[in-house]
Amino acid sequence: MLTISEFGRRAGLSHKALRLYDVSGLLAPAQVDPANGYRLYDEEQLERARRISVLRQLDMPLTTIAEVLTGTDEDALIRLDRWWAAEEATTASRRATLQYLRDRLSRSGTTGLPPRPVHARDVPATKIASIRADTNQQMLIGVIVTCTDELTSYLRAAGATADVGSWVIYHGAVTPEGEATVEVCVPFEGLVDPAGRIGIRVEPAHREAYCTITMDECAYPRIMLAYDLVFDWVRASGSPEAGPPREVYRPDCHLLPRDEPAVDIALPILERTL
Repeated sequence: MLTISEFGRRAGLSHKALRLYDVSGLLAPAQVDPANGYRLYDEEQLERARRISVLRQLDMPLTTIAEVLTGTDEDALIRLDRWWAAEEATTASRRATLQYLRDRLSRSGTTGLPPRPVHARDVPATKIASIRADTNQQMLIGVIVTCTDELTSYLRAAGATADVGSWVIYHGAVTPEGEATVEVCVPFEGLVDPAGRIGIRVEPAHREAYCTITMDECAYPRIMLAYDLVFDWVRASGSPEAGPPREVYRPDCHLLPRDEPAVDIALPILERTL
């Protein structure tokens, strides 16, 4: 058994960090002396402690670390890669947001979004797997990437075909200051049961208005200008709204050049009645 000082020295963790990980349930001591309250650790706990230390250096939240370290090393690797992909997507989105602001500051008076048409299309009923999550604007990209990967992995493991893109339905206004519910959806073909937070349902057939933007134009707040285009077109057309807005992503859109069409901003509508 190792004292907290010796264990901390060998693991590269301070007394404060070890007490925090104990309270959070990440790394409890193997024994606590009932007489003096001294914490004692087993040498076998060193590997877990070192993994926690490395993950904290990546700024991974404690709750995420707990998820990553649950289960086998294979499970941990999948969760780690999923989290890192979300972090990289968030960084790319922040970079695009910075570029948008720089463009606006250097070219005041411009719209910030080149003109483009709004179209209408009919969407057939589609079987989807989906995850609902509450998020704010800062966490949004990470939530979308993580949930999409989780859905796609689950569908493929179940033998379903899921390679035609995905979309995100906004059931409320996601802002930098407030959370709302989003539903990440992946269409598929095959027989799949719901599991855990993954639901299976049929998205009803509908008509929708949409415009297409690039990955760079997805950056907040530039993306809101695309939403304005669609909502203004719907109001001008006299077609009533028939559902919450959504972002429809093309397959592997993150691999496309950031200045190529990649995402549709869409709003379900009803046929205009005369």
